[in-house]
Amino acid sequence: MQKINSFLFIVFLIGTTAFGQQKTNLELTDIFNLEFVSDPQISPDGTKIIYVRNFKDIMTDKNLSNLWIVNFDGSQNRPLTNGNQNDLAPRWSHDGTKIVFKSNMQDDKMKLFMMWMDTKEYVSLTNTTSSPGGVSWSHDDSHVAFTMFVPKKSESIIKLPTKPEGAKWNKPPVYIDELNYRGDGKGYYKSGNEQLFVLSADGGTPRQLTFSEYDHGAPIWSKDNRRLYFTANLHENHEFEPRNSEIQELNLADNSIKALTDRLGPDNGPALSPDGKYLAYTGFDDKYQGYQITQLYLMNADGTNSRLLSANFDRDIQNISWAGDGKGLYFQYDDKGDTKVGFISTAGKVTPILENLGGLSLGRPYNAASFTVSKNSKFAYTLGGTEHPADLGAFYKGTNQRITKLNDDLFSFRTIAEVEELWWESSFDQRKIQGWLVKPPNFDPSKKYPLILEIHGGPFTSYGSVFSAEIQLYAAQGYMVLYTNPRGSTSYGEEFGNLIHHDYPNHDYDDLMSGVDEVIKKGNVDEENMFVTGGSGGGVLTAWIVGKTDRFAAAVVAKPVINWYSFVLYVDGVGFFYKYWFPNKPWEDPSSYLKRSPLSYVGNISTPTMLLTGEEDFRTPIAESEQFYAALKLEKVETAMVRIPGASHGIANKPSNLVAKIASVLAWFEKYKKD
Repeated sequence: MQKINSFLFIVFLIGTTAFGQQKTNLELTDIFNLEFVSDPQISPDGTKIIYVRNFKDIMTDKNLSNLWIVNFDGSQNRPLTNGNQNDLAPRWSHDGTKIVFKSNMQDDKMKLFMMWMDTKEYVSLTNTTSSPGGVSWSHDDSHVAFTMFVPKKSESIIKLPTKPEGAKWNKPPVYIDELNYRGDGKGYYKSGNEQLFVLSADGGTPRQLTFSEYDHGAPIWSKDNRRLYFTANLHENHEFEPRNSEIQELNLADNSIKALTDRLGPDNGPALSPDGKYLAYTGFDDKYQGYQITQLYLMNADGTNSRLLSANFDRDIQNISWAGDGKGLYFQYDDKGDTKVGFISTAGKVTPILENLGGLSLGRPYNAASFTVSKNSKFAYTLGGTEHPADLGAFYKGTNQRITKLNDDLFSFRTIAEVEELWWESSFDQRKIQGWLVKPPNFDPSKKYPLILEIHGGPFTSYGSVFSAEIQLYAAQGYMVLYTNPRGSTSYGEEFGNLIHHDYPNHDYDDLMSGVDEVIKKGNVDEENMFVTGGSGGGVLTAWIVGKTDRFAAAVVAKPVINWYSFVLYVDGVGFFYKYWFPNKPWEDPSSYLKRSPLSYVGNISTPTMLLTGEEDFRTPIAESEQFYAALKLEKVETAMVRIPGASHGIANKPSNLVAKIASVLAWFEKYKKD
């Protein structure tokens, strides 16, 4: 009897907080309480880390952030800024005595500030009508260079007569003659471009360096501070070849620009070697495939002798940073659902350095992370995991340290669902597919639970072993949740990602259904209560699934593409999708568009299906959802449409939008759950 009582006492302790309060499951409003670390910036000498601490305000429905600083060993963690504002993008000067950062602390405008690190005094450097973009210090720390939008007057060919004094006419018609005239999350573009500027660290008036009709990427400085390197697509046909960017050099003596690369394909993210002799950059030779591996290249700083470094590395290379001794570069990559840091020598040899980065995608479990490295190879990074959003991690010579635990206060009285990694073989071709099964808190292996299949977007992206508020909240309501990386997902190499080239969403279906079957084998799934949902590319696949099977009790199709023919002409970035995802334009080969459109199979659907999209979504415009809604109604399928006011494709631009999305999905599933 004593053993039984001891066991019950231990169970009681596990399920309670330090104050004896019984732990409860996550609630929707807990989204407003979640915090996470982003953009950690380690000082040049590796002694301190500045990071962005992100939080939310439940009263104003805003995502907010402040800057914090901590010693590399985790001591003296304290705020640099405070207030209900957005403080972003801290960047150390080369000597470590100052930082620049962006903030709207003074008014609604995002300004560039400089802070002295000895006194923590700061001053605004800009007071411009547009917000500064990517910023970098000159090597002598006397100037900063940055991008900023410069509007231009757009003339209309429509000339209206003068209205009588006092007359109340409608606003004049809007005249549009650009291929790309709107962008998701940005609305209808204002006339103008991102231009380059330089500004003294003492303040003053920013000097505009470029005046072209092209957008310019964030600049970096040459070692002698006489030139800037940046990425831009300055080709005349840039609208029709949107990926064809080059590494450009701007001479500060005369503002002349020359291209240092010239191949068809993207050349991005230049990084200058410590001695100033070499430029590393990422890109690929464009084959117009849906998915192509981003590789690493090295060339002389004048653009000569370009060579591929990462030919034998079959993963996308991101966020490159030179080692302090100049013998190679550190970089970030996703591998089988885990974000890692690797090192590549100038001879092309790759060595894994660090893993378990992540946690920047609070809503769904996407791989998203960042890191920086000091001159003496100390790392600051966003530490991920299925149990928490991004915290601050530090790494040096094989030793990891978790510096922050921003959500331990919330998780002290909330129970987090357990996440289990799974692998299975696809019924289509026996390829290995990876996924994760999330079990409800206090999971009882003797019981059966309803199952939600949740599908990622992209489709060329990946889920991983990271925290997801959306998935956790589904589990908190008693659902098992399966999320997966079917074919077409990144982090498994170019061949796997490109399996869906000109075929999506066809055989992803087999991968997903095989995953559901694998979970059913475990014996805990209530097969009468299985549900499916997904957003964007996952919305495409959800709509495709209900046109192929009736095994799910209900479905929520979020921000989908339903009709590829209409989508490639509605979407922002019209010059991209028809060229990379299809062999021809819609009117040249309509059959290839129709056979891959979920709309073509609406006559097969009997599953109750909800549509959910932001009203200001320009990536998968709400007209796609409206088409499917109308078609389902005509077929007399039980359906509903949820419109999120003011939301773009990234629905969670406001915390309450994420709450609304999750609440809508759960309400639909509960409506059709069988007793």
